[in-house]
Amino acid sequence: MTVRTFRTTTLTGLLCLLMLLSGCASVQDRSLERLTAASALESARDAGATPEALRTLLEQVSRLQSANRHSEARRILTSTVFDRANEAVQNQRTLLALRSARALEDSQWARALTAPLAPDHFTRYPADRQAAAARLQSDTASLAGLYVAAAQTRIAASATLARMSGEQSHNAIWQLLKRSRTESLSDASATALSNLQQGWLELALRLRNAGTGLDGQAQAVRDWQTNWPDHPARDTLPGELSLIVTLSAERPESIALALPQSGRLSEAGQAVRDGFLARFYTTPDEEKASVTIRIYDSADREFDALYQEMVQNDADLIVGPLSKPAVTTLAQQENLPVPVLALNYSESKTKGPANLYQFGLSAEDEAQQLAERLVMDGRPQAVALTPWGDWGDRVARALSDRIQTLDGTLLDIVRFDPRESLKDVVAKAFRVDVSRDRAITVERTIGMNVEFEPRRRQDIDAIVMVASPDTARQLKPTFAFYYGGDLPVYAPSTVYAGQPDANRDSDLNGVLFTDIPWVLDPPPAFQSQATDALRSVVRRQGRLFALGADAWRLAMEAHLLRNLPEAQVGGLTGTLTMNRDGRVQRRQQWAIFEDGRPRTLPEPESETE
Repeated sequence: MTVRTFRTTTLTGLLCLLMLLSGCASVQDRSLERLTAASALESARDAGATPEALRTLLEQVSRLQSANRHSEARRILTSTVFDRANEAVQNQRTLLALRSARALEDSQWARALTAPLAPDHFTRYPADRQAAAARLQSDTASLAGLYVAAAQTRIAASATLARMSGEQSHNAIWQLLKRSRTESLSDASATALSNLQQGWLELALRLRNAGTGLDGQAQAVRDWQTNWPDHPARDTLPGELSLIVTLSAERPESIALALPQSGRLSEAGQAVRDGFLARFYTTPDEEKASVTIRIYDSADREFDALYQEMVQNDADLIVGPLSKPAVTTLAQQENLPVPVLALNYSESKTKGPANLYQFGLSAEDEAQQLAERLVMDGRPQAVALTPWGDWGDRVARALSDRIQTLDGTLLDIVRFDPRESLKDVVAKAFRVDVSRDRAITVERTIGMNVEFEPRRRQDIDAIVMVASPDTARQLKPTFAFYYGGDLPVYAPSTVYAGQPDANRDSDLNGVLFTDIPWVLDPPPAFQSQATDALRSVVRRQGRLFALGADAWRLAMEAHLLRNLPEAQVGGLTGTLTMNRDGRVQRRQQWAIFEDGRPRTLPEPESETE
């Protein structure tokens, strides 16, 4: 009986305790619901903004942050109530402000917070909080675009961040240094606070000065290791640099170039071949000393049979094919004994064999870049005009998919045939025809004529014009005719013929478009050297020539790109990166037509250091 009473009493006590705790939680929840930035600030001011009142205020900020109410936390943390706070309160305020700035992705506030901070500011906090404070300070500086400062904090905290391995820590530092401007690196190197920081900054500057060649970069790393024998990164290089050193000794020596040299695709094949050879001939001798190139005519041959022939001839790497069906066939293979750098993309969405790399002048890449620029420019609602056909389908699909992922909207996709009336196409895109039909319906209903002024739809932020130069020259003036002359116009590279033609392209003034660097701003040194090497006017070859030149770069560095998601190559066709499936993605340059000529624009997302 006693035991039974004890158990009953215990159960009753537990229930009472749970009810009490539940009641406390409910009170806390209700208290947090009633807590506002205005009420918290008023209470602190009423208390005279004493250190105790400000500490209470910061505790309330922490509660708001725990509830993900960072906008209200920001209002408190940026108020003048802290102007005369003591150092301890200011340090705590800074830490909380860094947290909310990062959560809100407020780059302007992040810059205001981190710019005045010393790299080792995190050491002002208790030892058990320094690692978290260092990560927070570095992340917020990176958000502000202060990449050198973010790296310096990581470097200063490298011994404190015990949970990260040496390689993880060094990778994080290296990625920040890579994003830094050369001038920022030089300035920081001149005022480095320690040998540890000086070593990292010198490493970044050596790689920056080594250029883009794999051999030159590998040698720069080895020279740095010799000069800094006691630096912690000497034996634990960032993964990217370790791979560069390894790959410089493992590049292909026998390359098979499989392109159509006869038949209907011969002109395209020869342009790609010339670009590949031009880049090879202008590469420093030490970077190509042991490389041999053998050219195969892929015209009128099944690529499977040609592949086996090239393998039997001891090719280390095969560059080609150029046709999409042949690449699709390769992508369906289970494995490829010898790696292939295909110069087109498979029609299949399935992942290809590990040894297949795919690179081409993808219309989808351009469409995605257009979508990103529209949203970045604050014009997320667009109407697209694209030609009928498979190519137009792919562009429209890529544009629509990408803009949706960025919370934009492709309001309409109007397809056209360049041979039909382009006025009707634009009237449909702007819904001027709907406006006209509505007026006719009203006239029929009331039985009399009405005054009518056509209007275009008013929800459009911009127009995407996917057209050839000839068609674009007709479309652009038609936009103004149908009351859309004020709308910004964006276009892919198809809008530009590749050579300045001020008289004919004056109708395109104001059109913002993307194209490859070789067309917009070709490097004079390479252009001259390539012309001498091939005794031909290489600029005339245009975009396919640039494709071939970049294929040589990728032949040397494809493995690096595939294994390091952050790695990129600055090529003649754009900035090249590669996903895990071996597909190369390009980011082209931007230009705008002015006085009938393209003027190259800076990158829209420039670093703020």
